[in-house]
Amino acid sequence: MATDNPAKKLKMDSPLIGTHSGHFHADEALAVSMLRLLPTYASSALVRTRDPTVLDTCHTVVDVGSQYEPTANRYDHHQREFNTTFPGHATKLSSAGLVYMHFGKDIIKQVTNLSGGEDLDILFEKIYTDFIEAFDANDNGINVISPSDLTAAGLTKKFEDRGFSIASVVNRYNYSHSTPGADEGKSKEQLQAEEDARFQKASTFVGEQFVMELVDRATAWLPARTAVAKAYNERLQYDPQGRILVLTEGMPWADHLYSLEKETSTSEGVAKEVLYVLFPEKPEPDSKWRIRAVSKENGGFENRKDLPDSWKGVRDEELDKISGIPGCVFVHASGFIGGNKTFDGALAMAKKAVEL
Repeated sequence: MATDNPAKKLKMDSPLIGTHSGHFHADEALAVSMLRLLPTYASSALVRTRDPTVLDTCHTVVDVGSQYEPTANRYDHHQREFNTTFPGHATKLSSAGLVYMHFGKDIIKQVTNLSGGEDLDILFEKIYTDFIEAFDANDNGINVISPSDLTAAGLTKKFEDRGFSIASVVNRYNYSHSTPGADEGKSKEQLQAEEDARFQKASTFVGEQFVMELVDRATAWLPARTAVAKAYNERLQYDPQGRILVLTEGMPWADHLYSLEKETSTSEGVAKEVLYVLFPEKPEPDSKWRIRAVSKENGGFENRKDLPDSWKGVRDEELDKISGIPGCVFVHASGFIGGNKTFDGALAMAKKAVEL
């Protein structure tokens, strides 16, 4: 809808959502897409404008208007005095964080059919921490690590990663990418309509990423908590020091393992940290098995203990000979993962690797 449409023309059956026109960012793109996941806003039209008289006709306004007032459905964060954060976090909220903080649990219920309770609370916090907070930080100019800290540590980037983010993808939608001169002669209304269409594409894209993240966490990550905890409690049967964890199926285990290690007190002779995780490649009984080295930090590329150097980049019969273990399939050249045709073979690889 064009910026300069008068308020009297904005007659909508569903609650009208408003945000600003002009250059757009990932936070309001996500805020709008999240609202539309709720039945209340599923059919809502969007008006993009900076005209206060038009914004006053909107039921809900995000990222514009210089007002944060939930009772009036106003969710802007640009006010000088604004310092609101998500509970337990220090990052100042953007429009994405504001919408998520106020509507997030209802959105999670709508998308996942969770009814409430501990699982809802855990997922609400997890999605903010792993997904939403980065949008808030990006829009408020907050770095993951302070540039001054990097300078003090003498660290520099190994490569440029500015174009490798959701925010960078959204930014690309700001530009029409039309041929030179293609916009000449177009009316202000035409140009605004094209800008609005690009915003909608960006919002749809960001919304799809949010839903995929949420569904994955609800259907895979959340149920894995119980399975990983069980495996962690049973790990001593595979290694007296508890350095090997065995899962009966593939699942997102890393988050839960790190949490369990922090929360659990270990007895004398038992290692605090797991070094290798074993899991089948497929659910079939005759599946091959994988052995995965645990990273020093969640999502990092440096492992607590690589698979042995002499195994790295070696495959099949040659790996059998070098390792002295039959049925080997491969070990990655970086030593973070390997495979064997059987569980017993993968376990033998893990037991030998912890001692080498």
